[in-house]
Amino acid sequence: MHRAFAGTSLSESRVHALWVLVHGEPMTQHAIAQHMQTTPRNVSALVDALSAAGYVTRSAHPTDRRAVLVALTESARKMMQRMQADHLDLSEKLLESVSEEDRPAFERGVAAVLGRLEELVADEPVSYATGEVVVERSGK
Repeated sequence: MHRAFAGTSLSESRVHALWVLVHGEPMTQHAIAQHMQTTPRNVSALVDALSAAGYVTRSAHPTDRRAVLVALTESARKMMQRMQADHLDLSEKLLESVSEEDRPAFERGVAAVLGRLEELVADEPVSYATGEVVVERSGK
């Protein structure tokens, strides 16, 4: 992804926001934040940057005067459709390495590992804040 977007204003977070939008646009910034599992403030900064770069537009919400709808521009929509097609193509190419008769077992295995990872992440929040090492520097 870094190679594909080199030379653009797109970061991983910005592409994630575009990916969320392509699957459910238009949507409020609050909804984008929920889908991205981040804060509305963070999404506001992302949308500001995406808007300035010409990837999204903002418009008034038809029923909630406090809310703003965010939508992809036509050029961003085309880019994201191409990205979806590339993603599907890559998935198909990767699955070609697993024989047809082994795919059901492979898919069950991947689903089991992903399910376990989700359980572990949900049950064991990790924080390294208490183990921070402070290096004192002398003024010499």
